[in-house]
Amino acid sequence: MNLRKTIIFVALLCPIITLAQDIARHYKVYDVKNDKTIAIDAIVSDLKNADVLFFGEEHNDSIGHYLETELFKKIAFAYPNKAALTMEMFHSDIQLVINEYLKGIISEKNFIKEARAWNNYKDYKAMVELAKANQLDVIGANAAARYSNAVTRSGLEILHQLPESSKQFLAPLPIDTATGRYYDKFIETLGGHSMGGMKVYQTQNFWDATMAWSIARYLKKNKSKKIFQVNGRFHSDEKLGTLAKLQRYAPKVKILNISCFSAEDFDNPDWSKYKHLGDYVIVTDPKVKRSF
Repeated sequence: MNLRKTIIFVALLCPIITLAQDIARHYKVYDVKNDKTIAIDAIVSDLKNADVLFFGEEHNDSIGHYLETELFKKIAFAYPNKAALTMEMFHSDIQLVINEYLKGIISEKNFIKEARAWNNYKDYKAMVELAKANQLDVIGANAAARYSNAVTRSGLEILHQLPESSKQFLAPLPIDTATGRYYDKFIETLGGHSMGGMKVYQTQNFWDATMAWSIARYLKKNKSKKIFQVNGRFHSDEKLGTLAKLQRYAPKVKILNISCFSAEDFDNPDWSKYKHLGDYVIVTDPKVKRSF
């Protein structure tokens, strides 16, 4: 990575660095396999033996967003021209808009509007700008809201009625719904069984399938890439959800996952409570102001 691009990226991160000069005091990283706390550089090093690194975030965790940016930066430096970013936060049907922005053709204002960026896009902007400055791919992985809403109203079967031109933005049909632990977790989160809840669960599986298919499809065309996938942690905790569906679509792909969240026991974490969540667990300081 040349000096010009490095300077561009550092400039982009100045606001974050200014607010987080002592950021290391506000997060802790645990390596589950080796049963020890580590620096995030160790995760980047471990990626040499993997294809995809999932970062399961809490969407309002400012420390988590900082760490996402740091990890993507370090991956880009460690694996020149191999890093790529896939995101829950953008939809598969606006990939053309993402590509136009990365090439500098359209303005940021148009990009944010026409790519339907999340309200907290500022939390992800530094990663997108890093990709833009260094010609790295960014993949909109999730299903468009219009399709998700249709599933929530009518169930997964409604997707079969879409025109073929629309199906190009979705995972292959039919989409299975996961049983077992993932289903149990969802019901626990929802607070009980209901038909409405089941359609929401189908939507959850639809998101998972579309994100997993987006990653698998990209990797099939770009076999040497190191993928950094950012999503809400429910989608990848315990290696379920999107991660499990990716393993089905691409059985040979090697995957690592991070679960990152604010923990009330941050000062003295009980890692035994968290080690089932993934390969790495990051706890962040709940006293730090949240993103929104």
